Amino acid sequence: MIMENKEDKKILVTHNSSFHSDDLFACATLSLLLEKRKQQFEIIRSRDKGIIESADYVFDVGGIYDPEKNRFDHHQPGGAGKRENGIEYASFGLVWKHVGMELCSDNQDVWNMIDSKIASPIDAIDNGIDIISSKFEGIVPYGGDQPFLIFSPTWQEDESNIDDIFRGLVLNLTKIIKREIEVATADVLGKKLIESAYSESENKQIIVLETSYPRYLYQSKLCEFSEPIYVIYPSSKKDNWKIEAIRKSHGTMESRKLFPQNWRECFDDSSKLAETTGVNDALFCHRSGFLMTVTSKEGAMKLAQLALENN
Repeated sequence: MIMENKEDKKILVTHNSSFHSDDLFACATLSLLLEKRKQQFEIIRSRDKGIIESADYVFDVGGIYDPEKNRFDHHQPGGAGKRENGIEYASFGLVWKHVGMELCSDNQDVWNMIDSKIASPIDAIDNGIDIISSKFEGIVPYGGDQPFLIFSPTWQEDESNIDDIFRGLVLNLTKIIKREIEVATADVLGKKLIESAYSESENKQIIVLETSYPRYLYQSKLCEFSEPIYVIYPSSKKDNWKIEAIRKSHGTMESRKLFPQNWRECFDDSSKLAETTGVNDALFCHRSGFLMTVTSKEGAMKLAQLALENN
């Protein structure tokens, strides 16, 4: 993988043979860094000491953690440290720790999101730390190393092209990491705007958003505060407005206050819903009671207030 420019080519070295998400993501992150700096680079997979010693960047091999020398291994005795939450660093986490901020344009909140969402779980897996408890025997979420290890040669296949497979996966992962940074940047801004809407709202129980944000954003932010019961926002698909019940806390789907039962019974009949609520432009109430749709913002405000007053 070589980028065209006038500077000297940088050599990135990791171990050969089998690969995991740790070394793949570490390599993709360093690739993005060098692409951003418009530097040429080449990826070499080897355990040869001479190649390792002469490399510009070494990760997941070599037995050294020294960021000043661009050495990012964690297999040495004593490891390479751990986060405040106790998760030990693997090579991806070490690389992200020292170069991630440059990729995030020095936005600490964005860096934190990527570390929590991707780097920490991958480091935990690579260090044998269990962060998921299965509720069903033998059933675990599909993720971690699984989407990448399926591209490793099986015991029936030739391994001679494994380095090319590695480089191909790295190329795809650079796109994923870049997109994750873009999404995290948008999420950080979105959460700030949602918090501002909460702060500026006179009625802290009903929060009005003028923009349609992803559900995970407004739910995760507004459930941090004790007062919000409902959030009102414009529909992203039609010229309608929605009212949604705020969840009790992170990690639960349980709402703080559902819409009245007799409203829920009208979920497939908008005329009956309008008659029952007294709000003429009410269109839909989800039968589980957490979501409503209405034509106007004013109608949404009326429905939310009526729901608040309902015992």
